Amino acid sequence: MPKSTATHIEALSKIGKAITSDLYLEDILKLIVTVTAQAMGSKLCSLMLLNDKNELVIRATQTVSEAYTKKTPIRLGEGVNGKAAQENKPIAVYDVQQEKDYKYKEIAKKEGISSLLCVPLAVKGRVIGVINLYTSAPHKFTKNEINVLTAVAHQAALVIENTELMVKTKVIQEELETRKLIERAKGILMKEKKLGEAEAYRLLQKYSMDNRKSMRQVAEAIILSYDMKGSI
Repeated sequence: MPKSTATHIEALSKIGKAITSDLYLEDILKLIVTVTAQAMGSKLCSLMLLNDKNELVIRATQTVSEAYTKKTPIRLGEGVNGKAAQENKPIAVYDVQQEKDYKYKEIAKKEGISSLLCVPLAVKGRVIGVINLYTSAPHKFTKNEINVLTAVAHQAALVIENTELMVKTKVIQEELETRKLIERAKGILMKEKKLGEAEAYRLLQKYSMDNRKSMRQVAEAIILSYDMKGSI
């Protein structure tokens, strides 16, 4: 299990670079668990995020085990993972197969996993998930190992927050652009067809439904036609 400080720093560097990468979130999460497992000498590493039902769901793992990847969600406060998330603090378990709070003893036995270190993913104190590190032999996690995984968790949380913020920003920008296009197309219809604002908007909706096109696509077509011909 023990790895050098240089290996840990290299892992953190790779994860840090993912923050500014163009990878999709799922690929970034996969990279995080793979690099972490390698750097920490782990049998298995997984990352779980809270869904809108306050359940922890596996979003990435480097294992190919179908039994593990299809584990049922864990409620906040339930089991080792749920408690780590609820209390926002790392929890280390020496032997998961003997731990009363560990929910998946059969899977642990089948996969040959023994010790677990579970660390919360938090952004500005708000927990969004956990990262789990497993070993194949009983292992007492050192303070340094807990600190390293905590640093990884912090980096991972920043990646997730950054990616989700970018997605939200892009969605907002697209909504604003669509609104501007619809307003311009509506103005063209009002001018060319001598319509009121409400009538022009209803006509846009009719074009959209009749042609099975989005309002944005219809607006873009009207604007393009007007710009090319000077009228529609």
